[in-house]
Amino acid sequence: MSWLDKIVPSVGRIQRKDRRASVPDGLWRKCPKCEAVLYLPELEKHHSVCPKCDHHLRLTARKRLDWFLDKEGREEIAPKLEPVDRLKFRDSKKYRDRLVAAQKATGENDALIAMRGSLEGLPVVVVAFEFTFMGGSMGAVVGEKFVRAATVALEEGIPLVCFAASGGARMQEALFSLMQMAKTSAALEKLKQAGVPYISVLTDPVFGGVSASLAMLGDLNVAEPNALIGFAGPRVIEQTVREKLPEGFQRSEFLLEHGTVDMIVHRGEIRSRLGGVLRKLTHQPLIGEETVSEEPDLVQAAQEDVLATMPDEGVEHDAKSDAEQSGERSEPAR
Repeated sequence: MSWLDKIVPSVGRIQRKDRRASVPDGLWRKCPKCEAVLYLPELEKHHSVCPKCDHHLRLTARKRLDWFLDKEGREEIAPKLEPVDRLKFRDSKKYRDRLVAAQKATGENDALIAMRGSLEGLPVVVVAFEFTFMGGSMGAVVGEKFVRAATVALEEGIPLVCFAASGGARMQEALFSLMQMAKTSAALEKLKQAGVPYISVLTDPVFGGVSASLAMLGDLNVAEPNALIGFAGPRVIEQTVREKLPEGFQRSEFLLEHGTVDMIVHRGEIRSRLGGVLRKLTHQPLIGEETVSEEPDLVQAAQEDVLATMPDEGVEHDAKSDAEQSGERSEPAR
């Protein structure tokens, strides 16, 4: 390099620097499956589904609720609940510090958001896990929010929908987190006894205590395509049993084939599909379904015409009683 290049930067370097500075950050994202570079506004228009390979990228809880629920009449349930470090837990880092970092990164108090709203005009309660908050782990606040949401659904007699995305129970809360498995299961049993529908939607990923409790207890268990679902991870299982697992093991397609989930629904169809199912379960007319005509029912009219031609049993009975009182006896027909 000459002394002139050291003093006066080349025109090319200046142009490249200006070009990089003119492109805002956060406009592009690489698909983890096909590695296509995707324009972020276009990706959000498809609800974080890759338009190239149809891979379902992970979606934040708030964005999922914003897309799933109708725009009007939303009300968040227990938004101010925050976790407490009762055990003063510390591993490589203090639990309190982990909470602060997660809250700062996500803008949420904990790993679950609960809302009351409507789906295509049908009142519902919906909860969604925030996986970026400590892996969507379930602690005392997550369990409490879920139970409060289930209580609202029970009191109002409206369906409950859960979008699960979790690594399991939160180890930093020890038994407090494990207790939420029984707590949430008991709340769902009350819904079942009252006949209130509960639909569980399993997204990528669902593991541990969440999969062993609330995520698998739906009246209908729905999964997104290619979601990883199980109790222990596939690598842990392989290391334990010392065997190679089948291709696609623990993916939603494998689980559907073996009867673990009831159906797989593309993210773009979840609103309409679940809306239709919930209307059937709550005996509401489907959207676009023809209303019952106000004209007299033809079958009922025909039945009335037939009944009009039949003899009145009351009149026949009275005539028979009068004949018996007068001493007359009717001879049987021969």
